[in-house]
Amino acid sequence: MNAMTGSGTAGDDRAAWRPDDPIDESATAGARVDSNGIMTWWSEGARRLLGYPSAEVVGRPAASLLVGEPPAETLRSLRTLRRWAGTATLLHRDGHRLAVNLLAHRREPDGEETGGGEWLLVSPLAGSASPLPDDALVMWAFTRSPLTTALYDTGLRLRRANADMERVIGLPEAAMQGLRVSEIVVDPESDRTEECMRRALETGEQQHLQQSLHLAGHESQSVWTTLLTPVRDAEGTIRGVLLSAYDVTEEHLARGRLALLNEASIRIGSTLDLARTAQELADVAIPQLADFVTVDLLPAIEGGDDPLAGSPPSPVMLRRVAYQSVLEGCPEVVVERGTVAAYPDDSTAARCLTTGRPLIENVTASAMDRVASQTPDRAERMRHYGFHSVLAVPMRARGITLGVATFSRHRHPEPFEQDDLLLGEEITARAAVCIDNARRYSRERRTSLTLQSSLLPQRLPPQAAVDVASRYLPASAQAGVGGDWFDVIPLSGARVALVVGDVVGHGIQASAAMGRLRTAVRTLADVDLPPDELLTHLDDMVIHLSAEAENTAGVVGDIGATCLYAVYDPVSRRCAMARAGHPVPALATPDGAVVFPDIPAGPPLGLGGLPFEVTEIELPEGSILALYTDGLIEARGRDIDEGLDALRKVLARPAPSLESTCDTVLRTLLPDHPADDVALLIARTRALDAAHVATWDVPPDPSAVARTRKDATRQLAAWGLDEAVFVTELVVSELVTNAIRYGGPPIQLRLIRDRNLICEVSDGSNTTPHLRRARTFDEGGRGLLLVAQLTQGWGTRQTYTGKTIWAEQALSPHASPSTKTD
Repeated sequence: MNAMTGSGTAGDDRAAWRPDDPIDESATAGARVDSNGIMTWWSEGARRLLGYPSAEVVGRPAASLLVGEPPAETLRSLRTLRRWAGTATLLHRDGHRLAVNLLAHRREPDGEETGGGEWLLVSPLAGSASPLPDDALVMWAFTRSPLTTALYDTGLRLRRANADMERVIGLPEAAMQGLRVSEIVVDPESDRTEECMRRALETGEQQHLQQSLHLAGHESQSVWTTLLTPVRDAEGTIRGVLLSAYDVTEEHLARGRLALLNEASIRIGSTLDLARTAQELADVAIPQLADFVTVDLLPAIEGGDDPLAGSPPSPVMLRRVAYQSVLEGCPEVVVERGTVAAYPDDSTAARCLTTGRPLIENVTASAMDRVASQTPDRAERMRHYGFHSVLAVPMRARGITLGVATFSRHRHPEPFEQDDLLLGEEITARAAVCIDNARRYSRERRTSLTLQSSLLPQRLPPQAAVDVASRYLPASAQAGVGGDWFDVIPLSGARVALVVGDVVGHGIQASAAMGRLRTAVRTLADVDLPPDELLTHLDDMVIHLSAEAENTAGVVGDIGATCLYAVYDPVSRRCAMARAGHPVPALATPDGAVVFPDIPAGPPLGLGGLPFEVTEIELPEGSILALYTDGLIEARGRDIDEGLDALRKVLARPAPSLESTCDTVLRTLLPDHPADDVALLIARTRALDAAHVATWDVPPDPSAVARTRKDATRQLAAWGLDEAVFVTELVVSELVTNAIRYGGPPIQLRLIRDRNLICEVSDGSNTTPHLRRARTFDEGGRGLLLVAQLTQGWGTRQTYTGKTIWAEQALSPHASPSTKTD
C-alpha cells in the first residue's frame, strides 16, 4: 500500500518534476517538408540525430536523406493520408545508416482538404526517455487515477485499489485486500458485478454495465458506469480483472430532468379542461420530482375571469384543484378537491404568491411549530408522514398569477436543490400556459353558449300541425361550441315549417353566423317561399356573409353551412322538403316502418349557382319526422351508415312520448363526449280532417259574393262559432270581391277551424294586393285596412297556380277544437 501511494520512493534521488524544470525541445528530431518534397525546416534534435546542420539540409530534397527509394505503394498512399507512421532508414552525415521510428503529419493550408500542404516529421531521440522506471510511473498513475479503479485476481479477490476507490468505498486498500466485490459492498448490484467479472474472465472480452448504488457513508444513491477489463500478461494469459468505474449521477439526473420535461410537454395540456390540466401537472411530477404535489388556483380563475392585479389579499384564498402522491389514496391530503382554504401570510404558498418567485423551504422544528399554531391538521399530517422539504412555484401566464404548485418530499431523502427548483419552474410554467388557455377557452365557450342559447328557440310555438320535441347538445369542451340550430315556424293555413341547420366551425363566430342564418330563415319563411326558393335566397346570404368575412378578416370562404327546410300541411297531409348538403331526415310511419326519404342532397350553402330540388311526400297522420345535424350520426370509429341504422332502430321502437324518444336517440347514438354539436328535432304529424275544413269554389261573378258569404255563415253556425260571424262575413266579402275584381279564375274559399279561424281565398292571378290608406273621397281602398284591423293577422302566399290571401281570427278557448297532445 505504501508503494502505491509513493511513500516507498520518498528518498529516491531519481528525477522528479519541479515547476522550474525546462522542457528539452532538442530531445525530438523534427523537420518540415513542403508539397514539392523540399526541406523547409530542420530542428536541433534533427541535427543531433543525423549530424547535418540546418544550413546543409534546408532547401534540399528530403529524399536525399533516405537510403534507397521508398516503395511506390507508400508514395501513392501519402497523397490521401493525413498521418503516417513507420520505420525509415536515413543516411547520417558521416555516412552510416540509421533506422528510426518516424511519425509524419500532413498539414493542409487553412484547413483545406486538397491533398497538398506540408509534412511535419518527428522522431524521439534515443536515450531521451525519463530516468524514472516505467513500473513506478505506472503504479503512481494507477494510484492517482481520477477513475475509481481496482484490480481483482482470477479468484475475484481485490489486489489493488486506487485512492479514488478508497474515497468512494470509505475504506483503505488494506481493509479491502483479499475481499470480493460482494463482500466490500453489500448490495444486489454487487452480485451482478461479479457475474460480469466472471464473464470477462471466461470470454476475454470487456464487460460494461450501469449501476445504481446506495453506498455506505453517502447520503443518496449514486449511478455508476462500470467497465470490467480482462488483464493479460506478456504471453496473453488472463491474470485478473480491472474494474474502472465513473460516477455519472449528475448526468443521470440531468437526463432524468430532460425526460421529465419531455413527458411534461406531452402529457400536460392534453385537453382544454382546467382541472384535468392541473391534475396532469401533479401526475407528471410524481415520483421523480416530488412525493406529494398540490395545485391550488385563485378562485376567480375557474370562472374564466382575470384575477385582480397585484398581490392577492390577506389571507390568501386558494381553491384546491388537483393533488397526487406516491402513496396510494393520497393520505397526506388535508384540503380536498374543490375546497377553498385560507393560507396565512407566512405560509409557503402565500409567500410564494406575494413575492411572485419560487422558493424552497426545509421543514425545521420552528417551521413546524409555526404551521401547528396556524393549521394544526396540516402540521399533524406533515409530522406523521415526515415532510422535510417543500418547493412552491407560482403559476403565471401572460402576466397573470393563476395560483401555486407545491411540491413536497417525505420519501426522497434529499432536500430540494437549485436544479429541482429550475425543473419545477419549467413544468409549472408549461402547465400554467395550458391552464390559462383552458381558462380563456372556458370564458369564450361560456360566451358562445350564452349567445347560442339566446339565439335558439326558448320554447317551441303552439300550432296544430305537429307535436314536437327537441334537443340541443353542445360539443365537448375540447371541440368548442358549434353553429347547429333548429326551429319550428308556424305558417299560414295551419302549416308549419321545420328547420335544422349547421354552420361550419366552432366558437363565437359560428354562433353569430348561426343566429344570422336563423333570423334569415324566419324572415324568408314569413314570405311563405317554397323550400327550394328559400334555400336559394339563403345560399345568396351565406355568399354575402363570406364576402363580409373576407373584407374584414381576409379569410376566403369563412362561412359555410348546411340546412334542411320542410313544410308540412295538416290539411293535405303533404310535406315538401329541400336540403342544402344536410343529412336526410328519418321518417317513421305508424305501421312501424322507418325510411330515409330520397331527397336530393343539394349543394351546401355558400357555393352559389346550383339549384335546389323539392321533394313532396304524403305523410299518414301520426308519422314521426326526425331532423338532425351530422353530429348525431357521425362519430369517430363509426361509419355513417352504422349511425343511420342505429337511428332507424330507435325510431322503430314504440316510445311513451317524443321527449323520451329524443333522450333514447341521444343516449344510443352519442358518446360521452361528442366531438360535434348535435341538434335534434322530432315531430309527430297531425291531420285536419273534413270536420275542420270547409271549401267552396267561387264563380268569377260579383253576384257570387253574397252566396259565398251565406255559405261561410252557415259553416260557422255548424261549428258553433257565432261570435265570429260578423268579422268573417266582412273578411269573406272583401277577399272574394278582390279576387273576382282583380284576380282570375279559378277562385276558391277555404275556412280552417284550428286554434284560430283561418279564412283563405285563392285565385289564379300572381298579382299581390297591398295595404294602403284611402283618401277622403275614394270609393275603395278601405277593405284590406278593415281586414287588417279586425283580424289577428293577414298575408299573401304565392302558389304554383296563383296566389292565396289569408286572414286569421283568434277564437275563445272554449271554441277551439280539441287537439291531441304528445
